[in-house]
Amino acid sequence: QVQLVESGGGLVQTGGSLRLSCAASGLPFTRYGMGWFRQAPGKEREFVAAITWNAGRTYYADSVKGRFTISRDNARNTVYLEMASLKPEDTGVYYCAADQRRTYVSVTYTRANDYDLWGQGTQVTVSS
Repeated sequence: QVQLVESGGGLVQTGGSLRLSCAASGLPFTRYGMGWFRQAPGKEREFVAAITWNAGRTYYADSVKGRFTISRDNARNTVYLEMASLKPEDTGVYYCAADQRRTYVSVTYTRANDYDLWGQGTQVTVSS
């Protein structure tokens, strides 16, 4: 079964840290660029971070730059999002996504419709 499963969300105070994981199964993970998105209540899903197939390039939304780090372990078929200095505005459901339509691409993509496989999401709540 082809799927992405996120984990690691939770409740944290302002200034705290979390590490999200996204485990891929049933797909040739190492070929694909990956992304993290988030969606707050009543808002559209927004781009957070992206990484190329070999981790040669990463890209971040301005709102998280310097605080979040995306990485991947191709041996474990897993992509991570390390989040530090969390703020209440970081609250939302975090989704990982795979771009299965392009392989071995050294470009990162920031639009939701660039990705065609999504996980179920993990909730992150930052209290003030």
